[in-house]
Amino acid sequence: MVNLLTIGFYIAIAVLVIVLVAGVVNLTRTDGSQASRSNKLMRLRVLVQAIAIALLCALALAAGAFS
Repeated sequence: MVNLLTIGFYIAIAVLVIVLVAGVVNLTRTDGSQASRSNKLMRLRVLVQAIAIALLCALALAAGAFS
């Protein structure tokens, strides 16, 4: 169980980095839909961060850190 949560956490961190880089790259664009896309990427980043934090808490719980 701990190994599965660890892999899930690392995947969530990788997705978070990808979304963050996509958001930074989007800031350099000057087209008309840049603001809308930036808002969507921010929402996605917050969602992925919440998932990563939940996985980290579940990993700590499974490893016995809260005992």
